[in-house]
Amino acid sequence: MQIEIWSDVICPWCYIGKRNFETALDRSGNREDISVTWRSFELDPDAPRQQPGTIRELLSHKYRVSLQEADEMIARVTTVAKGAGLEYRMDIARRGNTFDAHRLIHFAVDKQAGDQAIEAIMHAYFCEALAVGDPAALAKLAPRFGIAESEALAMLASGKYADAVRADESRAAGFGISGVPFFVFDERSGISGAQPVEAFLEALQQS
Repeated sequence: MQIEIWSDVICPWCYIGKRNFETALDRSGNREDISVTWRSFELDPDAPRQQPGTIRELLSHKYRVSLQEADEMIARVTTVAKGAGLEYRMDIARRGNTFDAHRLIHFAVDKQAGDQAIEAIMHAYFCEALAVGDPAALAKLAPRFGIAESEALAMLASGKYADAVRADESRAAGFGISGVPFFVFDERSGISGAQPVEAFLEALQQS
């Protein structure tokens, strides 16, 4: 079975969905028969490299809600994340453009370290205040998944893997995907959102 997963590294529901899906995969009993490919998706392709303001301020502006309502949104997703074993620190998260992060993940995939790269970048963003749009900050993270900082920085300074990111996004558009996370099973069926472990497990057993 081939499963493609579109996500963005700054999407809180994507990290929760990732963890729930992985738990379901471990419980499925047929992990060796399943191939998983992570695909790039940008929630805000026009975002600056480093976006000013706190997450609560950005949510308030984006959804036209009060700061109190934004805080409630953050509390809700943080609670759900904790249930998946993730300790979000949304108060210190530093948003920005994710295009370079996706390029770095593609670079890591070519070095058989794609899964480690996705996990490291998501964890660093949600838990360690990674400046996700800063190439230098991304490069400093690279040794966590086996790539030298200098090698990562050189790649990010080039235009490499831009086409790979765009190809993923074009493929998403072809499937009609407009939000993430989104899981496609053998190009035949799809699941949208950070579903519970049981929902993913049922999909894996039925596919």
